[in-house]
Amino acid sequence: MAASIKDVAREAGVSIATVSRVLNDIDVVNEDTKKKVKDAIKKLSYRPNIVARSLKTQKSSTIGIIIPDISNQFYPEIVRGCEDVANIYNYNIMLCNADSDLDKEMEALRILKEKMIDGVIYMSNSIGQNIISLIKELEMPTVLVETTDEDGIFPSVSIDNVMAASDAVKYLINKGNKKIAYVGTTTEKVNALSKRYIGYKKGLTEMEINLDNDLVYFGGVKARDGYAGINAILDKGMEIDSVFCASDEIAMGVINALRDRDIKVPEDVDVMGFDDIYSASIFYPKLTTVSQPMYDMGSVSMRMLIKSINNLVVDEKHFVLPYRIVERDSCK
Repeated sequence: MAASIKDVAREAGVSIATVSRVLNDIDVVNEDTKKKVKDAIKKLSYRPNIVARSLKTQKSSTIGIIIPDISNQFYPEIVRGCEDVANIYNYNIMLCNADSDLDKEMEALRILKEKMIDGVIYMSNSIGQNIISLIKELEMPTVLVETTDEDGIFPSVSIDNVMAASDAVKYLINKGNKKIAYVGTTTEKVNALSKRYIGYKKGLTEMEINLDNDLVYFGGVKARDGYAGINAILDKGMEIDSVFCASDEIAMGVINALRDRDIKVPEDVDVMGFDDIYSASIFYPKLTTVSQPMYDMGSVSMRMLIKSINNLVVDEKHFVLPYRIVERDSCK
């Protein structure tokens, strides 16, 4: 039978209140008594009842993390950054995978509220008005990662996706490319990937190249979507010399489709990804891509959230981290 707080108090020869003070790190207990209590806890292998403590303090020392797709290599590195910081401050993690389904994201938020989590790190398929309204209704401290809401209501950690995409397009143009296809996701959603299309257009405009809608394909975020996307563009008879993709996984699908058409990368067509997931460095050819600081996005967002939970000053509400272009073998 598991030891109780009463057992610890009896073993240490102190009151239950004193054990509680030690567990909650309240300084009124002298060092000798603290040692007795900690020795008793260790001897009895006592673990506090988290549920009971949560009911009393209205805090669970648990933080929820919602990600759109656990199979996407981009998100685990962010979660690792979150978890490492959470461990430093003695917070637990509850991870929710939403399968890029808006209804699942909303249900995850409600479940986390019922579990009395202290706050949420939110990586969303789309930060629409329904999500914003629900977060406000549930009154949970929330930090957005990878993107921001349109009105900047919630604290966030991201890169400048518009500028990063624009720089990527300019990189391709400076390589001598002019017929640059875009394969990405719909612009109807409020998320990072939709901002990359805005950046694509910005880069073309600033380099005085006209947008050709026949070179643009909107689909999903998987490699199969990249495969279908570039085929759809080429099946229209369009000539291309390069492809800017909204993610590395999309880029891998694009390269596979080009290979199946006997179009060589990068000899015939340059292909550029976005994110710099692990596979980008081992795929053939190795991907030239926009690198996001994924681990830092997780660690910074967790520090921001913990400050918010504890009513400490958050120095910067919208933290924009640096990105960089990583040159590999998919661009000549």
